[in-house]
Amino acid sequence: MNNPQTITLALTGASGMPYGIRLLEMLLREGKQVYLLYSKVAQIVAQQEMNLALPSSAKETEAFFNHRYQVPDGQLRVFGREEWFAPVASGSNPADAMVICPCTMGTMAAVAAGLSQNLIERAADVMLKEHRPLIIVPRETPFSVIHLENMLKLARSGAVILPANPGFYHHPQTVQDLVDFVVARILDHLGVKHDLIARWGMDN
Repeated sequence: MNNPQTITLALTGASGMPYGIRLLEMLLREGKQVYLLYSKVAQIVAQQEMNLALPSSAKETEAFFNHRYQVPDGQLRVFGREEWFAPVASGSNPADAMVICPCTMGTMAAVAAGLSQNLIERAADVMLKEHRPLIIVPRETPFSVIHLENMLKLARSGAVILPANPGFYHHPQTVQDLVDFVVARILDHLGVKHDLIARWGMDN
């Protein structure tokens, strides 16, 4: 899509939290309005993988990231899992695009089944029914037949399945380089400019 202005970012409890947090940083850096959603298990994973303590309160999380990334009030809005009056819960006010990064197999299954039992699932359901871009970033291996069937179902429904599989042709030197590769591919599919990695055929 071309230059989306409002993006919903959902963090779920799969391994790979550095991808989601880096994506949040880049979206805010590029001046995008971000609606942030995260699960309880995402809080555990953030602490385990990044020593990052995500507050349980949406307002506290907004303040935390506003301070961390020095963004103005209002650019980032954080919503709780049961906050059904959030804009993302309705097709009358959807974001331009949504990314679930990282995405658990449980969340993927729920979205594929159209369950909408929490705000993350409902926001994704809205994207699909309104034909808005939905990017799902699974971080699991190996995939079972059930996982693959859910991915196929979502792809056929219009979602982009973008596994967190970094490439190596850009000669990564650090873990951050590997994270940036995946985040760069997400930003490309969102139509958001970035300079995280060299383009193929340019500076290889």
